[in-house]
Parts: sequence; C-alpha cells; structure tokens
Amino acid sequence: MKPYIIIDFDSTFTKVEGLDLLAEISLKGRSDRAEKVKRIREITNLGMEGKIKFKKSLEERLKLLEAKREDIDVLVKRLEKKISSSFKRNEAFFQEYGSQILIISSGFKEFIQPIVEPFGIPTRNIYANEFTYDSQGRITGFDKRRILASNNGKVKQIKALELKGPVYVIGDGYTDYEIKESGLADKFYAFTENVKRTSVTDVADHITPSLDEFLYKHKLPMAISYPKSRIKVLVLENIHNEAIKIFKEEGYQVERVNRALEETELIKKIQDVSILCIRSKTQVSKRVLEAGNKLHAIGAFCIGTNQIDLHAAMDQGVAVYNAPYSNTRSVVELAIAQIIMLMRRIPERMRAMDQGEWRKSAEKSNEVRGKVLGIIGYGNIGSQLSVVAESLGMEVVYYDIIDKMPLGNARELPDLESLLKISDAVTVHVDGRQSNKNLIGRSQIAKMKKDSILLNLSRGHVIDFAAVKTSLENKKLKGFSADVFPHEPANNKEEFKLPIRGYENTILTPHIGGSTLEAQSNIARFVPDKIMKYINAGNTYGSVNFPNLRLPDQGDAHRLIHIHQNISGVLAQVNDTIADFNVNIVGQYLGTNERIGYVITDINKIYHKDLMKQLRKIEGTIKVRVLY
Repeated sequence: MKPYIIIDFDSTFTKVEGLDLLAEISLKGRSDRAEKVKRIREITNLGMEGKIKFKKSLEERLKLLEAKREDIDVLVKRLEKKISSSFKRNEAFFQEYGSQILIISSGFKEFIQPIVEPFGIPTRNIYANEFTYDSQGRITGFDKRRILASNNGKVKQIKALELKGPVYVIGDGYTDYEIKESGLADKFYAFTENVKRTSVTDVADHITPSLDEFLYKHKLPMAISYPKSRIKVLVLENIHNEAIKIFKEEGYQVERVNRALEETELIKKIQDVSILCIRSKTQVSKRVLEAGNKLHAIGAFCIGTNQIDLHAAMDQGVAVYNAPYSNTRSVVELAIAQIIMLMRRIPERMRAMDQGEWRKSAEKSNEVRGKVLGIIGYGNIGSQLSVVAESLGMEVVYYDIIDKMPLGNARELPDLESLLKISDAVTVHVDGRQSNKNLIGRSQIAKMKKDSILLNLSRGHVIDFAAVKTSLENKKLKGFSADVFPHEPANNKEEFKLPIRGYENTILTPHIGGSTLEAQSNIARFVPDKIMKYINAGNTYGSVNFPNLRLPDQGDAHRLIHIHQNISGVLAQVNDTIADFNVNIVGQYLGTNERIGYVITDINKIYHKDLMKQLRKIEGTIKVRVLY
C-alpha cells in the first residue's frame, strides 16, 4: 500500500515563511518596516517552536502585516523563485505520486495553491487557511471556521481525513511533530534544508536535510542517485572558510579540524568519509586509504601532492585533486620580495637595528636591476617569476629537466651547472619527487658565484641545509632564504628547529608562500569545484592520478562509473554485462593510465538494480557507482 505523505509548506516546500515574505512586500516604504518585519519573524519562530499557541501567533502577525489582496500576487511570484532546491529537483516524483501527497499547512491557500499545483498535487489535497478581506481588499484576518485556524489544527484536520495506510509527515515545525505525537502518523521527518530548529529535530524520528534523503530512505523515485547530505567531507589544516561554505551549499556534511592529523588518528576519522581535504602537512598513506571505505576523492589545497600515496589512491579508486595555479602569484611575490631584501642585505641590518646598531653602509648592497636570476624548475611558478623578475630589469635564465618554452627574454640553459656559474640569485621551484632530494648541496653551492644568494620556496628536502650553513659561515653565499624545511612543526605551538636560525642575511618564513587571503580564497574555490564535478558528474579533468576525462552533460540518462585495474578485457565485460540486462548504451567514455581504467557509460533510465551487482563482480573492479 502506497503511503500518504503529508508535507508542510512554509520553510519546507519553500525556503521561506510566506507571511514573513508578505510582510516585506506589504510594508515596503514604511519607516517602521524593519522593526515590524523583525517582530513578525520572531512571532513565526515562537509558533514554529511550539512556544506560543498557533492561533495567537497567527492573529498577532496578521495585525502587523497591513497587507492587501494585490500583495499576494507579488508574493506568489517571489515564492516561485523560493521553492526548496530538493523539491524542485524532484518534480518528477510529485507528478508520479501527487495523489498520495497532502499539503497540510497553517499558511494560506491563496499563495500555497499556485505554487504546489504545477507539481501535480491536486487542489483537493491542499489544506490551508484562508484570508478575510474588507471591501477595499485589505486583509483583515483569517477564516476562523476552518479547522486549520484553530490550535492543534493540523491534528484535527488529519483526524477528519481518516487516512487509511501508512502516513509520513515532512515538516520543519513543532505543529508537524504534533501529528505524529497524536498517533496519526507513523513517522515524522524533520526537514532541515532551509531551517533547523532543535526543538523539532530533537523529537523527530528522522532528520531529513533534503527531500532526497526521504526518497532515498523509502526507495522512492529521485532525481539523484544518492542524497548529498550523506556525503561526508573531512576538512583539515585550517582550510579557508570559502571551501566549507561551498561544500555546505552543495548539501554535503562537513566536519572541520583545524590541524593536521597523524596516521592513527586519521585512520579512525576517515571511516565513512567521502571527501578528504588537506594541505601539505597531512600524510595520506596506503593504510589511511585502505581505511577509507567510502572515500571517493582527496582535495590537496596546495600545489604539491607528494604527501599523498597516489598509487595507493588509484588502487582504492580515489581521485586526487590539487590547486596547481591558484597560489602561483603569491609565491612569486614572496620570492621577489626575498630576492630584493637579500640583495640589499636588509635582514642583517634589521637584526642590527634591533640590537641598537646603526649600520648605514652600501657595502655589498645591490639593486636587482641588471643581475642574473637563475630559476631551477620552469613550471607554473618559475615561469611567472621569470616574467615579474624581467620587468624589474633582471636577466633571467632557467633550467628544467623537461624542455619548456621561455617567456619574454628568458633563456633556457642546458644544465644546472651552467645556471649556477652565472647567476647572482638562484631560486628553486621543483616538485617534491624523491630524486630531487639534496638537489642543491655542497658541490652545487661550490659552483655558485661568490656573494650570490640562494632561495628555496619549493620543498624542504631539495636543499642540503648543512651545506647552506657552511656556505654562510665561510661567506660563499651573501644570503639565503627558505619558506620550506625538511621538518616543519605540526602546529603553531611546536618549536621550529633549524641550525641556521639567527644567521646574518637569512630569511626563514613558516611555509607561507601561498598564505595570502587571495591565494587561499582562490584555492578554496578551485579545489571544491573540481571535486564536485567528479562526485556529481564523473568529470576527472584536473585529477593528478586519474585518467583525465571531460564529459558532456548526461541529459536524460543514468551515468555508470566503473573504476578498474588496467587489465585487458574489462571494457568488453562491462558492455557484455549491460547487454545481458537489455540496457541501451547512449554514450560511453574510457580513459586509462598505467594502473587503472575509468569507464563512463550513459544508459537509458530504466534498468534492473541487479545490473550494479553484476558490474561489481567483474574481475579487476575497484569501484562502481551510479549518477543520475
């Protein structure tokens, strides 16, 4: 037997309370508008939380409204734009189940009916109050003869209907719970997509952050394959608030921890997490990935991904995304600032001033104009640094293990030794691969010019700090700066230890190359966007470990995602399995790399649920999921 589904209107079917919005419309231009609107909202909340009787709440609000019949037409137009997202998304469900859906609201039929009828809910299933008017069309009150106009009106209305069969109630107010409390409903679902009231959620049988959750729980037709509210996001290391906001607006559950987690702690935390967000300090090992039983994606809110075991991530079917461009400008500006300061010997003069010494001298203090800047690693940061440095009048040379097109007047050199010999300033911008460990050590520094400067804003292990210490002590280097270190404190309370602390003409900064508000904001938008395109549509473009696929919109179809080991015959088995279920393929896309294959198959909407079970049984399968 199909259940009856009773749905509230205000703050459930729509994102707002109808009378609150009507107040904003009817009081427009009034000097006391803000005060009255605020008071109406306060009374609304008191009534919804069950702190004052409904009838009193309604009477007090209508006195303050001073609304007219024509204001309702304006209200309806605004409410059409305020329909709850999950209701709008699942309009097909309403069209199919409209006869079983009852709108029972303490609001008013004049603005409820025009909103819900287009969803296929018949007029006979809409129960609400009605306004009363004077001869000039002004709202004077409400029809007190109607059942819903009385205290406990929803309970009385449902009693009068004498519904036969299961009854479920979806709403955001205490009056909705009273239906269940009276014994007239089997379950009460607290709807929290628009507003969350503790007094309501505390007594609910189930909290439904969206209509998707209710439909999923009852195996009813829904527009998406899995409620977004069940997708858990774990955000570590004090990632910018913009990312939190984006994930929450998407409907995901978000847990935030403002520090890095050690492996054991992360293994406990990551169970049931779908998306993990980190910066550079959290190490995502094979053990962590194996513990992430529901993990689909990792977002590295930084440039590098060497803190993540990318091979293990592929083996577990976990896509990894980073932000290769978002903080480029910030790192470049820090490098330029440090080059200028070291060339002018500013750090040692600042330390002397702090000790009361006045060192006014031009000795070994140079402009950067006309000096040679040697850039090791001509990627995103190195190439942009070359443009900015050249605009300051520097001559730029660079070396990279891969041939890169020079920008501006920069010159590519054939080897590292050639660069070291002619550069007045050497700056390192390479990735964190193990082969780059101690890229600059004793022999490399020995080849550098006397009184040159060295900078490292890439990875801590690429510089031999013992060699740097020696070169500073014997005056081979005029200056040195680093923003990254072999061991970095896990948090701001841990002491930073390094043998060259306090040395003359050195700049040591706490890994802040990308720590500008602009960079963090850019990263906080870029990474979630990539992850959500993967979760919602299967797009892998920009992933550092998955085959990169840009997919068209799926349209009126299901999208099946099959991630598997890169072994022969899997695609054929996928297609044979789909054919066994007499399902038509309307589009298919395949990408592979050295370890995995990634197959996207768009199919007709009707298919047997056992299809997914059979796809999971194919040899080499890592993960299977479906998107609508």
